[in-house]
Amino acid sequence: MDSNLFELILLQNKKNELATLISCNDKTEQFGLTLTKEDAEELMVCRNESLRKHKRVEFNNGILDKLIFAFCDSQYMNQDNYVELLEELQDVFYEFKNESEDKLTDDELITFMKEQFESVCFGDIEYLSGTCLERFCTAIRAGYEGYQKTGGFHEYEQFSEEARWDKDLYLEVLRELCWR
Repeated sequence: MDSNLFELILLQNKKNELATLISCNDKTEQFGLTLTKEDAEELMVCRNESLRKHKRVEFNNGILDKLIFAFCDSQYMNQDNYVELLEELQDVFYEFKNESEDKLTDDELITFMKEQFESVCFGDIEYLSGTCLERFCTAIRAGYEGYQKTGGFHEYEQFSEEARWDKDLYLEVLRELCWR
């Protein structure tokens, strides 16, 4: 009898999560992004695989809806890559929850991920995980706590080792070249 009750609870949880993911379409449709029932089920399967891979447990619906809402307006996301990017983003999320030793809240991590994905990584998940998040989590494990004041915003510049393009410097040099 107990196993039947457990199976009923699991089935109800799956239905609730599926409904939650499909309801995200209400917001994401304005960006040309929608999930079918099959897409949502695939994302849930991938989430479970990612949880096992990263040895994590969740008791709620997970972070998929938060990722959807955070990334749906991304210039690098479209209907063709929507499900694939969400699968990759949730896997990266769970990996770096571990790498940060769970010191980052879900919102801090998602905020950092989105900001870097859009600005530094130009939509490249590998650069996001292999460079930006790796450096950020290394600093967190070493005791860095500045992200707590910013909520994860504007954190990467101090960890970046690459020289970035400077718009003001570019315009200044361009003006000098044009006025010669």
